Amino acid sequence: MVSAATAGFTGLPGAVAVSHLRVYDWPAADGVRGGTPHVHLTCSEAYVVTGGRGAVQTLTTSGYEVTPLAPGTVAWFAPGTIHRLVAEGDLRITVLMQNSGLPEAGDAVLTLPPEHLTDPETYAAATVIPVDASEEEQARFARARRDLAVDGYRALRDADGPEPLAAFHRAAARLVRPRLAEWRERWRRGAEAAAAATGDQLDRLERGDASHLADAAVRAEQPSAQGRFGMCGRLDVYKGTH
Repeated sequence: MVSAATAGFTGLPGAVAVSHLRVYDWPAADGVRGGTPHVHLTCSEAYVVTGGRGAVQTLTTSGYEVTPLAPGTVAWFAPGTIHRLVAEGDLRITVLMQNSGLPEAGDAVLTLPPEHLTDPETYAAATVIPVDASEEEQARFARARRDLAVDGYRALRDADGPEPLAAFHRAAARLVRPRLAEWRERWRRGAEAAAAATGDQLDRLERGDASHLADAAVRAEQPSAQGRFGMCGRLDVYKGTH
């Protein structure tokens, strides 16, 4: 018998989330225009470039890399990859995120300097954008946290030895630990349920049972929010995929 979670899964294939991104063109202190460097702890991310040009700077234990981005490029990376989007002219991307719901529940830590990573309250004070602020004020908050994260990112990139990056990883893990029970439940309702649904369908077909095909349906959505201030740029998001 199919569980309620499995039978009720209606998200995008594979429980991914999708959004459209227009990368910030604000210049940072180093003259680079782009988004806020950050890392995901449990979710892989993919970029499908739909317009403009730019690059993604990445930092892992293997070192620093720059991947050019142009229309048609598909680039992706695993959890633990610190990434910074760079705009070289109206860079527009369709973003696919693993584990729909987890990124929106906090599976991202900005590369702030260490003094801002000591506890969730200190971190939130440096990163939260007030939802009731004017658009101009939200832009100011988004740019300020971007600049702060760039400071921390440059220190990690230019560090001598692996310990500063390892220390950032430890701090990020401590910050998200209070939310892990919530994340696990979101994963069970999303990615785990999607995988379980495929397993159930395979079992049915093996028994010669095709009854699940009668439950087919088509869904479509328009963005539920447009121009939201995200970490890397202005986001159009879809309620049913987050």
